[in-house]
Amino acid sequence: MAKVGIIGGSGLYQFDGLEKVEELDIMDTPFGQPSDHFVTGKLEGTDVVFLSRHGRGHRHSPSEINYRANIYAMKRLGVDAIISVSACGSLKEELKPMDFVVPDQFVDRTAGRKSSFFTEGIVAHVSFADPVAPELTKILIESCKEIGVTVHEKGTYVNMEGPQFSTKAESHLYRSWGMDIIGMTNVTEAKLAREAEIAYASLAAVTDYDCWYEAHESVTLEMIINNLQANIGNAKKVLRTAIPKIGKLKTFSAQNALATAIMTDPKMITEQMRTRLKVIIGKYIK
Repeated sequence: MAKVGIIGGSGLYQFDGLEKVEELDIMDTPFGQPSDHFVTGKLEGTDVVFLSRHGRGHRHSPSEINYRANIYAMKRLGVDAIISVSACGSLKEELKPMDFVVPDQFVDRTAGRKSSFFTEGIVAHVSFADPVAPELTKILIESCKEIGVTVHEKGTYVNMEGPQFSTKAESHLYRSWGMDIIGMTNVTEAKLAREAEIAYASLAAVTDYDCWYEAHESVTLEMIINNLQANIGNAKKVLRTAIPKIGKLKTFSAQNALATAIMTDPKMITEQMRTRLKVIIGKYIK
């Protein structure tokens, strides 16, 4: 069966049916330390790996998260598919707080993040036209409907840098571009997951209307946290339904993403880089 990774808040692994729960201390990778310890378990026979994106106690700012270490460790643990669970702001009135959105596109507005494993003498150009795995989004949508929560089946997630929230001018600009939701983390994870040949999809929980919405009070951290906590129970139900279905998948759309993507002449790739990226490129570069 496929192994499923979950990246989100630290409480996501606390739900009924999860067995053989263990904590793994993977605090070193070629790219530094992941956000936190990993938690593993089994759900109806499916192996699951959980990671708190910001670390327990919410210690890591979106700009400071070591995304490369997080995804690299997931790959080293044998994860085939990653589901991201995260908060987002709504840029459209019909996307209401407490709704879920399963985005199918991203726009990257970050600056200076390390969003590729392929640096320092090795180059790869993976396809990213369709940044999420359709086999995963289909299951997430079905699972939302099955438990009776409101889900929007597609949308464009604009990834801002943060940690500050948007200005009104920025919020109106993103709306004029046709963006649907706004967040601070998912696109970097999606890029690295694709390079690591891990299928990726996002379950985005709408916590607020971004500051464009004049009929809504200004966005506050208290509002976001209250809505996110209220929706965490629904997110757990979605995962409880989706994980066993994902575990039964035999193939994933990202599993050969590097097959024609590595551009560097193998003769020019140093032994140091081969060792560093063995987990990711080992089946192509011996």
